[in-house]
Amino acid sequence: MSRSKLVSALLPTVLPWMTTPPLRPLLNWGLRRSLRASRLAHTRSPADFGLASATVRIPTANGKTLHAWHLPALPTVARPSPALVIVHGWGSNADLMLPLAPALHAAGLALLFIDTRCHGASDDEPFTSLPRFAEDTVHAVDWLAAQPDIDPSRIALLGHSVGAGAVLLAATWRPQIAAVVSLAAFAHPADMMQRWMAEQNLPDAVIGPYILQYVQRTIGYRFDAIAPLTNLPQLRCPVLLMHGEHDTTVPVEDAHRLLAAAARDSVQLHIGPGGHDSMDAFLEQMPLVIGFLNQVNSAPSDLANRIATD
Repeated sequence: MSRSKLVSALLPTVLPWMTTPPLRPLLNWGLRRSLRASRLAHTRSPADFGLASATVRIPTANGKTLHAWHLPALPTVARPSPALVIVHGWGSNADLMLPLAPALHAAGLALLFIDTRCHGASDDEPFTSLPRFAEDTVHAVDWLAAQPDIDPSRIALLGHSVGAGAVLLAATWRPQIAAVVSLAAFAHPADMMQRWMAEQNLPDAVIGPYILQYVQRTIGYRFDAIAPLTNLPQLRCPVLLMHGEHDTTVPVEDAHRLLAAAARDSVQLHIGPGGHDSMDAFLEQMPLVIGFLNQVNSAPSDLANRIATD
């Protein structure tokens, strides 16, 4: 019997013992270590794409700071300008989102690429989570809105994967968000956790409820409260959901579930080619993203009405 098969065979017997009080701290340590996001160093900057930028540090929760690249809108764009905050996915960083910058910048947007905590060049924390991604997004929005050349009523959000879930959550916390672009969002964190457990050969029936409870207790939120399925219907701003038809990390069915949950015309869904991390496929869809954002930015602002009724 191979080692992996032996481990899988022993897990149903061993794991219940691991949840008992004497061994529980060891199990919790192993879970936190297994779930920790990898930290990738930057290998390029906006300059590598021929774009001028300022490197900034943005204060966020718990006294930490975020690394970010701020790209002001082109000089030909009227001030104050529309802007877009770009949020990477789990184990990624702002560097890996930079291929989106040239087309978005040329379309007249100011851009803010952030590293969330525990990623890229931002500060560390004992753990990160979808809500902490959202906290970092909100602090980035607040920083951007305070810049004199930015129109605070025309700040939109774009996020990938966990970053997509985070921008949907962040937009429920900031009614002034003009629009959200979601790349490869999952429908519910519990589904993602169950897929992760299956990949790790962890028997859901034996250990699943304990892991789900532990993660929710650690991050301080119930999964139902932070799920895109919950947050998307709360939003009043336009939303563009984009998903790759060959995504094996987050099945395309999740995108259809999100659209059904939204049940309003201002939420659009586009299924295109590519997988979960297919940047080239996302780049092919940039005209669609830019058209969506241009339409939002050229429409009369209803910011005052949205704030007054929230």
